[in-house]
Amino acid sequence: MTTGHASPGADSPPPGGDTVIAVRDLRMRYRTQDVLKGVGFTARRGEVLVLLGPNGAGKTTTIEILEGFRMRSDGEVTVLGTDPARGDERWRARLGVVLQSWRDHGKWRVRELLAHLGSYYVPYSTGLIRRPWDVDELLAAVGLTEQADKRVGTLSGGQRRRFDVAVGIVGRPELLFLDEPTAGLDPEARNEFHGLVRGLADENTTVLMTTHDLAEAERLAHRILILVGGRIVADGPAEELSRQASADATVRWTRDGRRFEESTAEPTRFVRRLFEEHGEAIGGLEVRRASLEDTYLTMVRELETGSVPEERAARAFGEGSR
Repeated sequence: MTTGHASPGADSPPPGGDTVIAVRDLRMRYRTQDVLKGVGFTARRGEVLVLLGPNGAGKTTTIEILEGFRMRSDGEVTVLGTDPARGDERWRARLGVVLQSWRDHGKWRVRELLAHLGSYYVPYSTGLIRRPWDVDELLAAVGLTEQADKRVGTLSGGQRRRFDVAVGIVGRPELLFLDEPTAGLDPEARNEFHGLVRGLADENTTVLMTTHDLAEAERLAHRILILVGGRIVADGPAEELSRQASADATVRWTRDGRRFEESTAEPTRFVRRLFEEHGEAIGGLEVRRASLEDTYLTMVRELETGSVPEERAARAFGEGSR
């Protein structure tokens, strides 16, 4: 997998400004249960969005609607300029989908199957702008060159996950959906995968992914969406969400062998005063703001227990403003 790209972060806006996904007041009801209750967000070309939420929040339902695999109950949705409910084969060819797992075609050899799948993407007959990946380049990109002639069914768990990603991007999609893409990958493979995602974003591919790994979300996402109770209750860069969740920073230090801790909205001024008063007696200084994990867990806990009304949380985090 390719590496060496800078982490997106809040200070590195994605290239381009074209809207790839536009969702407004999306609702989904199963019998008497409302799963989605007015979801709204947008995604731009070359942007990496990470959708977070507890199990049962509606993440899979949302993505399946965007992929055109599930009909919505109400609301407006456009993906690559088309309503997914009416997307044709040419529209689907512009999407890439990586599921949590699939076990078909185990008897095929890796190179053969990727070449076969790539043959379905013929730019001049379908009107596609992008050519499919060259198979050898694709194998190198996902780190499977040495496994090219192995049967798919003999791959290890981590190798199989890389192959799943290769299948999803073989047609150079304009929009890529990733559902728990690094599940089962070791730390080295996960790091290489992150490099691949950044490389795709650099080439103007929009990526919408789900993950339960909050460190991964913080590392990859230009923007993070938090879905709780069928609503988007947070939408923004990880750093921005953390600041909005808690304006205070925690300052920890030691003095004369004792540990101290203080919460303050002005950590720089507090630390300056601390050194003015105690000088070199201060040790073990640490300034820490709320992490994405802190923000996420606090929001989910408060919303699920009802200690913070959903309306107030939505206003605080700018629901539907992007």
